[in-house]
Amino acid sequence: MCRSIKTLRPPVLPEEATDEDIRAAALQYVRKVSGFRVPAAHNREVFDQAVDEVAEATRKLLAGIEVRGGGVVKQRG
Repeated sequence: MCRSIKTLRPPVLPEEATDEDIRAAALQYVRKVSGFRVPAAHNREVFDQAVDEVAEATRKLLAGIEVRGGGVVKQRG
């Protein structure tokens, strides 16, 4: 588990996650999985693409996740 990735859904996060929050979590995930804090120039494109895709998957997850007793959590996006 990557400890610097925080929970992005209420009630843990009092307000809805911002695009910045989502991108930061995606970046931390890709860094952890790839083993690179900063990719080499020849890996930059695939690294950035992975961050974008993880961020989009996170947006979709947060938009559809249901918190028991709270209905569907609505996210921007």
